[in-house]
Amino acid sequence: MENFMKMYKKSEDTVANLTPEQHRVTQQGGTERPGTGEYLHNHEPGIYVDVVSGEPLFASSDKFESGCGWPSFTKPIEPAHINEVRDTSHGMIRTEVRSTYGDSHLGHVFPDGPRDRGGLRYCINSASLRFIHRDDMEAEGYGEYLNQVENI
Repeated sequence: MENFMKMYKKSEDTVANLTPEQHRVTQQGGTERPGTGEYLHNHEPGIYVDVVSGEPLFASSDKFESGCGWPSFTKPIEPAHINEVRDTSHGMIRTEVRSTYGDSHLGHVFPDGPRDRGGLRYCINSASLRFIHRDDMEAEGYGEYLNQVENI
């Protein structure tokens, strides 16, 4: 388990190589404009990992069209890789979602997701994610999650 935990970490080099938008979202708690995210309309099979740490966050099989303007998922691929934090900014009470090892701001979770799939909607900024196609998961070290991704 110790090696598993060391695999995912935040490094100064990785943070320095983020795009300005990725930095604003993940490091400063920003939000992309609705409808503009790279992965909003991605329907390819694979997983989404933290752009900073590489920790696996969401599977394409748990992605759904919510109409909110950001990629939405019903559950995390590994609950231990998600931290939920109370967020009272902008005059609202929400639950912020952050990656455990990268401490990246990912988005928010809301209780208005599909009831038949647990009732949660993880509303996530594309800028905080990196998509790994099912065909590349094994080569990139994520083969253990292939069973959580739909077949092509």
